[in-house]
Amino acid sequence: MMPDTLEKLIHYLSKLPGIGEKSAKRFALYLLQNQDQIMIPLSESLREAATNLIKCNICGNFDDNDICYICSDEKRDKDTICVVENLSDLWALEDSKIYRGQYHILWGNLSSFRTQNPESLNIEKLIKRVKENNISEVIIATNSSIDGQTTAFYITEKLEGIPTKITRLANGIPIGGDLNYLDPGTIAASFTSRRDFS
Repeated sequence: MMPDTLEKLIHYLSKLPGIGEKSAKRFALYLLQNQDQIMIPLSESLREAATNLIKCNICGNFDDNDICYICSDEKRDKDTICVVENLSDLWALEDSKIYRGQYHILWGNLSSFRTQNPESLNIEKLIKRVKENNISEVIIATNSSIDGQTTAFYITEKLEGIPTKITRLANGIPIGGDLNYLDPGTIAASFTSRRDFS
């Protein structure tokens, strides 16, 4: 019979995306065999992240300050906001090095199959940002899934009547494709060819 401490470690490792019980056991064994080099520094890093990382008051990005490193960067375009579903999408767009504006993270999308609803997303804060800061363009970069499209249309409706240009990422994003799985070249092509949202 396995010790409770080890069972607990395997249990929490198996909660990570894409990791089943067998993989969790392998990871647990690797960590135990490399305690000084990996396990202890990892546990300290996890504790530090849980204690210090907070969501940015403006865009929803994670940082150790109230205003994240992107929102506080004076060199970035303050007139454009790119709307993404999750932090992984922001990272993918940043890796493409094509976009130098602001972001807004929704932390999900609208789906009839899950409990996500407009109130649970970061949409109202987006509308407020656009109104108060006279944003010239909102780039909707939700994923090309049905849920992503539904979210994009909902945001467009909410922005109706506000004098801002609304565009959508274009060529290169396959239907059902997620931004964080695309290569930087594909993302760059999508940004360059973005079109008015209609």
